[in-house]
Amino acid sequence: MRPASVTSAPAPARPRGPRSPVCRALWILAGCSAVLWALVAVRWPPLMRCDEAVARAFHRWAVTDHGTTHVARFLTDWVWDPLTMRLLCVAVALGLAVRRPARFDALWLVAATALGLLLQYGVKVAVGRPRPVWPDPVDTARQAAFPSGHAMTAAVVCGLLLWLLHRHGAGRALWPAAVVLAGVSVVGVGLTRVWLGVHWLSDVVGGWLLGATVAAAAAAVHDPARKRWPAKVL
Repeated sequence: MRPASVTSAPAPARPRGPRSPVCRALWILAGCSAVLWALVAVRWPPLMRCDEAVARAFHRWAVTDHGTTHVARFLTDWVWDPLTMRLLCVAVALGLAVRRPARFDALWLVAATALGLLLQYGVKVAVGRPRPVWPDPVDTARQAAFPSGHAMTAAVVCGLLLWLLHRHGAGRALWPAAVVLAGVSVVGVGLTRVWLGVHWLSDVVGGWLLGATVAAAAAAVHDPARKRWPAKVL
């Protein structure tokens, strides 16, 4: 008597649409961004007091610790400057564009980065929050404070590049190193902005949340948009 054949159950399909992990993350990030935006816009007293206390403490340290302040200025003006981060995106996009199968990813990267820039300036104009003012500043900055452009740009760029690495199958050694480097960059640039006294803490948190929201939105539309992309262009 022949034994009954045993077949393994098919692997569960990855959830897509509103139930996918990326879409869930997108809704959570967007909700947190909206709440913080509203609290900053109405100048919620507990948040304002927290911002002022943190800013005073960081400024006191920045004025006395000249070495750390010089390092922070170098990192924020050159390594993690928004222009540096956007040029990194352009370089990656050019590298992808020379390979026909990756041309959609190149356009997706540039479009998402541009969307993040437009959103950043739009929110700055809408909120119009003034920056901290000090009698003995260690650095200066222009434009409105909320959200931090440095923090938001770092979150957008690092989020998009990590997504591309994930989609293109980063190796076991590369992926952890990339995640650590991205985390250090996003957190580090935010701390330098508070240390230098040019942003309130909530500006930086708002930049992180809005940047992560843009990256999550771009990741959510990546696959559906790619399917609709004309094959002859790819």
